[in-house]
Amino acid sequence: MKYLKYGFVAMMVSLLLALPWMASRAIAKVPADPRLADLLITNDSENVLLYARLVNGFRAETVSAILAGVPAVFTLHLDVYRERSVIWDKSVIHREIRRSIKYDNLKKTFTIKTNGDADVVTLSDFESAKKAMADFSGIRVAPIASLIKGENYYAEVKVKIDKVQLPFYMEYVFFFVSYWDIETPLYKQRFSY
Repeated sequence: MKYLKYGFVAMMVSLLLALPWMASRAIAKVPADPRLADLLITNDSENVLLYARLVNGFRAETVSAILAGVPAVFTLHLDVYRERSVIWDKSVIHREIRRSIKYDNLKKTFTIKTNGDADVVTLSDFESAKKAMADFSGIRVAPIASLIKGENYYAEVKVKIDKVQLPFYMEYVFFFVSYWDIETPLYKQRFSY
């Protein structure tokens, strides 16, 4: 009986020692959540501009869907508010910037379209296409003429990676596609004019 007790204790100690290793292996397989990095608000002579970069925006499921020719859409949600001390903050601007990527299997090219831009960017390799999709540089937030001088403002920014749009009634067959919806946390950046 004495040896059985020591065997049980030895098994429990070895299990407790192995538990952190097993937990680290499980955590390593979870993909990192997307986030915005290098968020900056500045201005030029006419507009307030936003600069940001999306990090960890492409999961394995999204990459395989894009490489199969299914378009993916990144939507930048941007709200600008004027701070007021007595009553609620006033909404100044609400914008949604949709950027889509589509892979052409025949031409072996990636096409990136942004609403509001007439330019269509065509790239040949996936790494440069990922960088172009994740780079939100020089986004016009608001015209300076619409802001009141001496007031404080803040911008709330987030990026939503919209679910993949499948053709016709395929979304009923592939019901799991709705689980590909991913979004960043809401970021709040203050600025003054």
